[in-house]
Amino acid sequence: MSSNYQKLLEKVYEIHDIEKAMGVLSWDKETNMPKAGMQARIQQMTTLRRLSHAMFTSDEMGELIETAAADVQDAAYESNEASLIRYLRRSYEESRQLPPAFVRRVSEVSGKANPAWVEARENNDFAHFQPHLEEVVKLVQEMAELYGYEDEKYDPLLDKFEHGMKTAEVRAIFNAVKEELIPLRQAIEERGSVVDDSIVHQSFPIDKQKEFARYIANAVGYDFSRGHLGTVVHPFATSFSRNDARITTRWYPNFLNPSLFGTLHESGHAMYEQGTHPDLARTPLARGTSSGIHESQSRMIENIVGRSLGFWQAHYPKLQKLFPEQLNGHDVTEFYRAVNKVQPSYIRVEADELTYNFHIILRFELEQAMLNGDLAVADLPTAWNDKMKELLGVVPPTDSEGCLQDIHWSRPGFGYFPTYALGNLYAAQFYEAAVSQNPTIAEEMAQGKTGALVAWLRENIHQHGRKFTPAELVQKATGGPLTHEPFMRYVTKKFSEIYEL
Repeated sequence: MSSNYQKLLEKVYEIHDIEKAMGVLSWDKETNMPKAGMQARIQQMTTLRRLSHAMFTSDEMGELIETAAADVQDAAYESNEASLIRYLRRSYEESRQLPPAFVRRVSEVSGKANPAWVEARENNDFAHFQPHLEEVVKLVQEMAELYGYEDEKYDPLLDKFEHGMKTAEVRAIFNAVKEELIPLRQAIEERGSVVDDSIVHQSFPIDKQKEFARYIANAVGYDFSRGHLGTVVHPFATSFSRNDARITTRWYPNFLNPSLFGTLHESGHAMYEQGTHPDLARTPLARGTSSGIHESQSRMIENIVGRSLGFWQAHYPKLQKLFPEQLNGHDVTEFYRAVNKVQPSYIRVEADELTYNFHIILRFELEQAMLNGDLAVADLPTAWNDKMKELLGVVPPTDSEGCLQDIHWSRPGFGYFPTYALGNLYAAQFYEAAVSQNPTIAEEMAQGKTGALVAWLRENIHQHGRKFTPAELVQKATGGPLTHEPFMRYVTKKFSEIYEL
């Protein structure tokens, strides 16, 4: 290893450590910190964010990148060295486009918007959150201009989360999904209420839910010796290293699904981070390559694994043992059908596989409207309800169950929501390729086992971290570009069997 590349690594390690320290403060803010500590925590995180940004965007960092690049110019494209240089060059150029004063404003605005969103959601008070969201919209409009764009204002924001993808591409693939998904949903609706999910709407003591959540996370491959399960308002996963990847969930005393599938979902995210190659440690490569690819791992574990019949044939007895009063009169097929019931819902994170993508299309369209100035923030609740009626046929009774339900707009995160639906598409394509390459995976899945699948994911997805772009990774793992067809094959087969279409 050249001395110049080593010098670059040392600086990368320093920046990484500051950002992870900021991550620990953020985790604590969401899970343990008393409300009175909010102002001080915002100041602490703002200072760390300013230091990290200043170090990474300095002239010194640019020189370190280029001198190290010259020393490793003959390194193979897939090498860690060449991959890190590619990533740093792109990130450095993008970060230099955001002035330090703007970065501070982002931290300050999001720091105040987050607790305002929590309060507004608790009290169903959109007016309380409105001025904060208006500030966020101003920030993302300014951010788009600072980054610059050739086609659509939304492009540079989307690129931050799904590098290389354009708004027009997302719109086209979403339209294709919608065109094929609507007839399937309508066919299911015409069947009437043939699936009863009352089994999951009973009294489930939270202490027992917590016990099963830990059991089920371990069963799919989440390593608790390198993890932790916490409680929050809005579930998330975060990692401070491959040996410290944490998950969260929420508990409803009368509804089993949120804790169960929230835990599985976040386990998928954390398993990705736990599976990155040790050689990538303390560098930005030791993360998922994009939000969409990351989401594919959580949706894979939550849905393709966690809502499969074979999985519940293996693990339903444990659930019955914990909840004998609630479940002993119900067999595994009944439970499997219940957790796969198709029914339009108000809440995105509780939506079924079939209707989930409509929740994302709604947000994708509303974000663009607000960004382009076609929708005033004050009119968001009405616009939200109108689109819910159009896409899902339901109208939320409150804003807390409508436009206030997600944490994402309490920070300048426009461009992130589309990656949730892209994750569904990536997941189906990865799973189809995995089974094609190793039929043992399907055989194990029928027995509720995930060992072969996780091994495939470790080899083809997890270990690479951010070494490749989303498009490169999909091509390497599946032999082709992203397409919606595997997802449609998956949901059509599954739900046609459940609903006897």
